[in-house]
Amino acid sequence: MLQAPPPAIASTASTIRLRRLGIDTYQEPVVYMHRDCHVCHSEGFEAQSRVEVTLGDHHIVATLNVVSGAFLSPDEAGLSEAAWRLLGAGDGDVATLRHPAPLESLGHVRAKVYGRRLTATAFDAVIADVAAGHFSDLQLAAFVTACAGDALDLQETISLTRAMVNVGERMTWSEGLVMDKHSVGGLPGNRTTMVIVPIVAACGLRMPKTSSRAITSPAGTADTMETLAPVDLDVAQIQRVVERTGGCVVWGGAVRLSPADDILIRVERPLDLDSQGQLVASVLSKKAAAGATHVLIDMPVGPTAKVRSAHAAQLLERQLEQVGKALGLQVRVAQTDGHAPVGRGIGPALEARDVMAVLRRDPSAPTDLALRALQLAGQILEFGGAARADEGLHLATAVLDDGRAWRKFEEICEAQGGMRVPPVASQRQPVMAQRSGSVVAIDNRRLARTAKLAGAPKIPCAGIDLHVQVGEFVERGQPLFTLHADSPGALAYAAEYAASQPDTIHVIEDA
Repeated sequence: MLQAPPPAIASTASTIRLRRLGIDTYQEPVVYMHRDCHVCHSEGFEAQSRVEVTLGDHHIVATLNVVSGAFLSPDEAGLSEAAWRLLGAGDGDVATLRHPAPLESLGHVRAKVYGRRLTATAFDAVIADVAAGHFSDLQLAAFVTACAGDALDLQETISLTRAMVNVGERMTWSEGLVMDKHSVGGLPGNRTTMVIVPIVAACGLRMPKTSSRAITSPAGTADTMETLAPVDLDVAQIQRVVERTGGCVVWGGAVRLSPADDILIRVERPLDLDSQGQLVASVLSKKAAAGATHVLIDMPVGPTAKVRSAHAAQLLERQLEQVGKALGLQVRVAQTDGHAPVGRGIGPALEARDVMAVLRRDPSAPTDLALRALQLAGQILEFGGAARADEGLHLATAVLDDGRAWRKFEEICEAQGGMRVPPVASQRQPVMAQRSGSVVAIDNRRLARTAKLAGAPKIPCAGIDLHVQVGEFVERGQPLFTLHADSPGALAYAAEYAASQPDTIHVIEDA
């Protein structure tokens, strides 16, 4: 996010001493100044002003919050954790503050707000400023909103995706195929990636999997993998792991692959806006930046999944394939069942437990997670030429059954920094069935929310252990799922919500 400062407007710069305040503003750089600060008066800064802060060769554009009282002295500027990190500051450093140059790319955002099509050049300008941190969250929200729904046509989506690739790092690999996989999401416990990567790598294909942390879910693949091995690797470390083992499962955010996407997601999450074009750009920009040649998209379809109808799935599948082709990617989409969670665990450590059980071929392993992973792995093996048509599932099953997948997973974990044991929650509470009958539906969204209220993914051991599946008969008073938390307060909070949503697991009395 750091670039050479843009040409400053005609304004006398002011200097001030910096102070680290330890305030977590997530990824948004924020600067705090006292109401009586001489810089505020001389520069005419007001609350919510955008302020360019320069320290040596580094600069950021931060949003100003004005404070009163003794919290901050008038002769210092406080920085949020995000601003402190990006600026590379130290306590007592003296920085230069000034008004930033006007953002010409905001003109493109305004044009999109009024319904105009944007050119590739316009998207390049907007995304470059987004990645450099020049947009405030309000300005980002305007761009996200202007692109929401079906506001982006195919060519605009291609241009947005390319622009997002161009502003970040790109990973390069030696000649040959580079396999990748992505799940569209919306399905708790869908941790197939951690089973698929070792199967595919054990069959001789490369699969450097850069995964995300949770955005709106109780766990992302990176969160779950982190309970078993380090995931915060740089590009050189990732390449060494893949050269040694054929695969990896790491956090993509550590290597600035499509960094503008991470910034846009920060704003999309609270807005809860659904945009097919932005989803496609988000997924494929990171795959292209990671150096993939072949990408399999797992698209769960169900009434409480992210993709809720066959029609929506067809439209998204077509756009993913068309944009992928424009970027030089071979993309295949596998529409899968999205009606219920996968496995039993929901939350990083609980999902890791399920993955380990599948890889070790433990008799207690969730069969739905194993079968789903094997079917997707089989498609990737056929896609990459490691198996003939209709023989991928058979090969994937053999590799899992004879222990090759487990040994490869151990090898990958060791190469990433060493395998560790997932944490276990100290607080647990079962949620019981209120009536006897058959389980006819499970609400993915409510179940995910319950797990998040218990502390997942921030608390790795927190979440839900699911005990029933759709189609099963349950007795009144039988545990439907067990809440896991690390404190009595978090457990009570999740339990209160679960009690208010009795049909999260919908049981109907048999006639």
